[in-house]
Amino acid sequence: MAGQVSLKWGHVSITGNFRDNNEDNCFIDPSARFFLVADGMGGQSAGEKASELAVDLISEKLQQWVDFQKAETKANIEAIDRAVVHANNEIMALGGLDSRYHNMGTTIAYVVSIAGLLFVGNVGDSRVYRLRAGQLEQLTKDHSLTQALVDAGTISQDEARTHRYKNVLYKYLGTKEGNSGSEPKPISPEPGDRYMLCSDGVTDGANSTVLADLLLKNSDPQTAAEQIVQAAQQGGSRDNITCVVIHVG
Repeated sequence: MAGQVSLKWGHVSITGNFRDNNEDNCFIDPSARFFLVADGMGGQSAGEKASELAVDLISEKLQQWVDFQKAETKANIEAIDRAVVHANNEIMALGGLDSRYHNMGTTIAYVVSIAGLLFVGNVGDSRVYRLRAGQLEQLTKDHSLTQALVDAGTISQDEARTHRYKNVLYKYLGTKEGNSGSEPKPISPEPGDRYMLCSDGVTDGANSTVLADLLLKNSDPQTAAEQIVQAAQQGGSRDNITCVVIHVG
């Protein structure tokens, strides 16, 4: 399938009930070529700065380095990863230069639409999900200690939900590990697919049954995003909450 995919979207980002400021950031390209969600971390305004840098720099470099008309999967994967690594290096550099931003970091999750394919990837624990034929699937993998323990068979997926290390990341932007790539996966979209990008504030308060239900029943992506954020907030999420919902036409 050549040409761009027809997409509709909605997004919401709130500070939530427990934080003083919103360290999440999301960005949607006006031409719907890419969608980004970042969840910053660090003292004072450092997390805010890191997530803002991530979305600004990755947006800028995707526009420079990706030919959105060209169906060259390998070249596209390399260009996306280059943009992510560039942002990582800039965040590390500023963290080293300015004491206010020392040790700042951020996650990133993205969907990039190129010549009929969607490229999905992440660094950290912000996620991308797909609802297809009523089935919700997490397309990205968390770079968290709990996920590493699940992969090793040490704890179960159930135990991971409440594990004390569930928010501890071993890879995010602002660290050397952030240069090891974001594993962009090419996906052939199908009409009726619904994609969701979110910070962990969403999954802290809303389980996959709730997410699947809200994605399924809302034909308007903005309404879906609003209801998902509301459900996470009411479900006791203790973080900033950011959600982007994309419908494939």
